Amino acid sequence: MLAIDPTLLALHARTGPMTSELVRVPAAHGLGLPQVPARLAPASTVSSVCGFCATGCSLQVHLAPDGQALNLAADPAYPVNLGMACPKGWEALTPLAAPDRATVPLLRDSAKIINHKSLIQNNPSPLQPTDWPTAAATFAARFKAIQAAHGPHSIACLSTGQIPTEEMAFLGAFFKFGMGALHLDSNTRQCMATAATAYKQSFGFDAPPYTYADFEHSDCLVFVGSNPAIAHPIMWQRVMMNKNAPRIIVLDPRRTETAAAATDHVSLRPKSDLWLLYAIAHVLLAEDRINRPFIENHTTGFAEFAAFLVAYSPERAAPECGIPADEIRRLARLIADAKAASFWWTMGVNQGHESTRTAQALINLALITGGIGRPGTGANSITGQCNAMGSRLFANATSLLGGRDFKNPAHREHVARLLEIPAERIPTENSWAYDQIIDGIESGAIKGLWVVATNPAHSWIDSSRFARVRRKLEFLVVQDMYSTTDTARLADLVLPAAGWGEKTGFFINSERRLGRIAKVARPPGQALSDFAIFQLLARAWGCAELFRAWTSPEAVFQILKKLSAGQPCDITGIRDHAHLAEKGGIQWPYPASPGMPNDQCPMPNSAAGTVSDHSSLDIGHSSFRAAEPAQERRLFADGKFFTANQRAVILFDAPRPLPEPPCADYPFLLNTGRGSSAQWHTGTRTDKSDVLRKLAPRSLIVEIHPADAARLGIADASPVSIRSRRGEARATAVLTATVQPGQLFAPMHFEAVNRLTYPAFDPHSRQPSYKACAVRISAATDLNQNSSG
Repeated sequence: MLAIDPTLLALHARTGPMTSELVRVPAAHGLGLPQVPARLAPASTVSSVCGFCATGCSLQVHLAPDGQALNLAADPAYPVNLGMACPKGWEALTPLAAPDRATVPLLRDSAKIINHKSLIQNNPSPLQPTDWPTAAATFAARFKAIQAAHGPHSIACLSTGQIPTEEMAFLGAFFKFGMGALHLDSNTRQCMATAATAYKQSFGFDAPPYTYADFEHSDCLVFVGSNPAIAHPIMWQRVMMNKNAPRIIVLDPRRTETAAAATDHVSLRPKSDLWLLYAIAHVLLAEDRINRPFIENHTTGFAEFAAFLVAYSPERAAPECGIPADEIRRLARLIADAKAASFWWTMGVNQGHESTRTAQALINLALITGGIGRPGTGANSITGQCNAMGSRLFANATSLLGGRDFKNPAHREHVARLLEIPAERIPTENSWAYDQIIDGIESGAIKGLWVVATNPAHSWIDSSRFARVRRKLEFLVVQDMYSTTDTARLADLVLPAAGWGEKTGFFINSERRLGRIAKVARPPGQALSDFAIFQLLARAWGCAELFRAWTSPEAVFQILKKLSAGQPCDITGIRDHAHLAEKGGIQWPYPASPGMPNDQCPMPNSAAGTVSDHSSLDIGHSSFRAAEPAQERRLFADGKFFTANQRAVILFDAPRPLPEPPCADYPFLLNTGRGSSAQWHTGTRTDKSDVLRKLAPRSLIVEIHPADAARLGIADASPVSIRSRRGEARATAVLTATVQPGQLFAPMHFEAVNRLTYPAFDPHSRQPSYKACAVRISAATDLNQNSSG
């Protein structure tokens, strides 16, 4: 017989570990055509909204028989992402298994010393494992001691836009009503404070008016300081689904990925947006290309605006923004000639020294052209974090629960009555903003700080300052998934928290859609959900009775419904978390129908205009609502806004110069932003994925124009030093004409970048201006490893 090589037999074996790995089986459970190895075949699936950006994509998580996540896929039926996901979404489960997860409370021995001299002297004892009772008791004892010595407002909290809304509300209620503290702000101050402020001032409420369908309905989309091709890839795919052959106009100093795909790229000078937008408005008025009936019936302030615009001719604006006067006129006419023009912005607008008025310049363009409330129109802020919208409405930070006003006695009484707490426990003044809290630490007014799910030692502007002022704190608590973040390393007490996928609740996305998040994994070790941590701390503080009804995220959802009643963000018509899953998420407002359960709240102003598509009768929920609105809804179709007179307010101010312009010593202007679709913020989670790390630079890069590089003797891929008045960063040079001469661009995800940024703040929103600071650049001999993120 012919002898057969044993190696060939092994390669052709029909059983064994290699075969079982290679053989695929149908995915089942409605997952369609994909096939998976037998070890990944799910026993069931559950939908859950992604926990990265505010697009709010739904992911179908594949579950093992024990309910733990095996894998995931994009949800084809969800109205947001329609079966698509970006790299971060596909890797959403990976960060949960990172080896540096915080699994046990950690406490410094020095933290037990009230005067805390050892840490102030830069000789801290190491963090040591402890148990939850000790951690909770230390939290309460240390913060109470600080309040006793320095006053109730001597402690502060910096929170996040990335935990469920129920947890945000619990944190805000516990901190302000339970602990008696005042100064609570969120890292949404870094991304969305401008949009929230602009909408409140112009519309009377923080209300993004659009729905994602508007990406597909518009025939002229204007993106200002926005790069959705990278920052919001699924939204960009919705733009690519537009069948109207739209004009896509991008206003951005840098030729971003979005600008490269646009029909028109307007490379204006950094932070000259107001000049350009006012000049466009000037042309629209001068050529009578405005909607006078809409202006007269639905706005206030137009006469003053028209008088103001006389001084902003294209000829005057051209040298300020670097765009020829005739080009400005052409842009204005493109907008005026569109059947449905829409304006979209993100951090390029929000992170500026005059950002609120810049956002309102876009709102004003929509208002004077009547471009709001109709399909494909609107002045539309694209939100950053997965739950920044939830933070803005329900975190009890800058506004009282449900978008109310701390300074309004009627609002305080109403909230106290709903929560069954004494009204005296609700602060009568507003919290300091994030930058003011940092100032308070430096001045000695703030002695204790609690940081929840954010990383200010890395992400805050002029980040070296945070490390310096931290030394003035008597007690720093960090509550996070990881014990290795830049901020956790500085903490006296680390509380290990569960992450996305390890708890339940809801997020609110950029188009106001509430989406359910599901628990698909167990937190590691002794880590607890933030909700459970707040319960534990409330008991240790001695105020648990105030929160006796806050028994679970589902119970708090019902509380938030009551708090929303009668507000523009009314959600009393949503039954529960399951209702969100059944309906593919639900946009607010969604009030209960008259005559049905929860009918104590009337339809808020403008809600009649929220349903711009046809509503349909849903027999399955007829006991709850008579009719279910359409999945895609926009605000203000009736022209009624949330102001007292139901009119939008046209607001404006003269442009102001850059706070830190280039000079002889620092001749370049540094711009920062998202580097790739595989990176997220400070890399705390995305850096845990080998896949995502391969799709993004592993260390800091800086883009420089080839002409500037040649003049300075900088070669492509060579090490360079970037210096500002605040610090230095080492990076690898990337020679590209995507940046203009005299400008540099660096991805924001690396710790070294914020050593450079200049701490300027918009006077209305208090949002920091990350996008423009003066620097110099030179060739270097090597890279500083600390510049990698």
